[in-house]
This record gives sequence, structure tokens and C-alpha cells, in this order.
Amino acid sequence: MIVQTPYRKYADLLAEYFPYKVQKLPVDGGFTCPNRDGTKGRGGCTYCLNSSFHPAYGPSSLSITEQLEQGKRFFAGQYPNIKYLAYFQSFTNTYAPLAELKLKYEEALRAPDVVGLVISTRPDCLSDEVLNYIQQLHKRSFVMLEIGVESTDDQILKAVNRCHTFSESEDAIGRAVALGIPVCAHIILGLSHFGTYTAREEALRLSKTPISSVKIHQLQILRGTKIAHLYDEAQRKQTSEPTCCQQMFLCLSLSKYIDELGIFISHLRPDIAIERLVSQSPSELLIAPRWGMKPEAFQLLFEKYLIDNNLFQGKFYDSFLCEVANKRTNNDKQY
Repeated sequence: MIVQTPYRKYADLLAEYFPYKVQKLPVDGGFTCPNRDGTKGRGGCTYCLNSSFHPAYGPSSLSITEQLEQGKRFFAGQYPNIKYLAYFQSFTNTYAPLAELKLKYEEALRAPDVVGLVISTRPDCLSDEVLNYIQQLHKRSFVMLEIGVESTDDQILKAVNRCHTFSESEDAIGRAVALGIPVCAHIILGLSHFGTYTAREEALRLSKTPISSVKIHQLQILRGTKIAHLYDEAQRKQTSEPTCCQQMFLCLSLSKYIDELGIFISHLRPDIAIERLVSQSPSELLIAPRWGMKPEAFQLLFEKYLIDNNLFQGKFYDSFLCEVANKRTNNDKQY
């Protein structure tokens, strides 16, 4: 029996490309970021702690081939006939000379049972030269780009030191999709309290881009990050009037995040696959929010919330478009 869910799952998107189960294997390609090395900034994004991305099964000191082999051993036996996608996850994985990218991507694709790549990057690190090469790769092997959009609000992007704008994300997504490369966008919920856009507007603006999928995660305060210091400062200042710092980095409670996520998904374009609803960081690194819930349990809770409230992906997306069209028609009649 096929169980319908109130949103489009990432597995449904992958099923359009593969007749078998595929598993992403994170690998560390040894890259850095332009807002860490001084090209655009220093210190990185205020919330970012890349050590939280590294899988337990493969230290980054290993070669790409060795990391993939350890990853395959980790997942061996969980699924029959499983294949793998090499997931270049840590830092900005197109931020290197093209010759270096070719060596690392090609090494990953030579590994047995690796049937494609997923490349995580920033929108300002996708030159036409790199995109043209990725297009050629995608013609012979599956390649998906994961682009860190994080927010459609430039105020928020500046506050968290992303060092790029939403228009750069729109441009990068558009150029990649025009070449036939599928794109997944990363978005953070929990930062909208500082900017001008709500979860509804974030979903609607993101839906205007031709992305295939989205990874959603809550704002997390991780030890050793700049945001952790700001959070500690805000906690010490507990006043009746929230400080700018408290407003900027308001950690959502579990119930509030579910509400925000419900708003986001019900306004999201219906064909966009949802790869992730919530993120999980190692407990020893996480300061807040500490919900004490595994992603699998969260998924069940959220799906029940959607069903109980008669919500589903895109429920208000079409009605919003109709509302905009009617406003335009009424405005036209005034002239």
C-alpha cells in the first residue's frame, strides 16, 4: 500500500533518476570558503561549525576514495542493491581551481557503486566555467548542486555574515538549471525575527526559483561559533526589552518551529521535493535549542500536525498567485 504524505519527499525526486535505493555518503574534499580566507570575509558564517558535518565513519584525513569505502562499510547490509552518491558537504565544494575540482570529482565517480555526486556550495562560487564542467559531468552521471541560500532576506544574510545576497542565489540557481543541473536549496528557519520576511514570504520567494528540492533546518547554536558568543551575551542580558542580539538569534521552541515549518511548507511550490525538515547536530556541540527529539520522531510529529490542521505542501501557494493576479488586474483597470 502506498502511503501518501502531505508533502513531496526527496525519495520521490531520486526515484525519477534511479530505479534503486541510493544513499548519500559525505566526503571532505579539503575545501575552504571565501568568507573564511579573506576573499570576501573572515570567520565564516556566524552559525557555522563544519566539524558538526563530518560523519563518524570517515575522518577527513583519508583520501576521497578511502572516505567513500568507509562510508559504504558503514551502510553495508542496510538495504539490498544499494548505490551511492558522493556528497561533497564540508565548506564550499566548488571553491578551487577547475583542475582541482576535476581531480576530486572524478576520483569520487571512479569509486565502485558510486552513481553520482551531490556538491554543496555557495551561490557566489559557481562560475560559468565550473557550471559548464558540471553540466558535462551530469550528462554521463547524476550531479546535483546544493546551494546555500539560507534566506531570501538580505538583512538576514548580512547579519549572519553570508557575504552574498539573495539575488546572487537567484542568479546561480537560474544559470545551473538552465544547463539542466538539478538544484537543492538550503534554507534556515529561525532567523526571520531579525529580517523583514516571514516564513510565508521566504517560501514564496524561494518558490519563484527553479529549484528541484529544499533542505530546511532550524537555527542551531553550536559551541565554538560566533553566534554562540552572541547567544551567551543575550542570555546574560535578560531584560524586559529583548536586545538586538536576542531578536536576531531567537531559538525557536519545538512547537513554534513546527508552526513556522507548517507555514513555510503550505506556501511552498508543490513540486519542490523536501529533503530535510529538521537538522541534528552532535549533542556535545549543541547549546540550543535542545528538543530531545530525533529527526525520525520529528517527522512523524510534523506529519501528524499537518494532517490534524488540514495543511499540505502548496495549499496556499496557488491561492497566493491568484491573489497577486487579481491585484494586478484591478490595478490595470484603474488606467
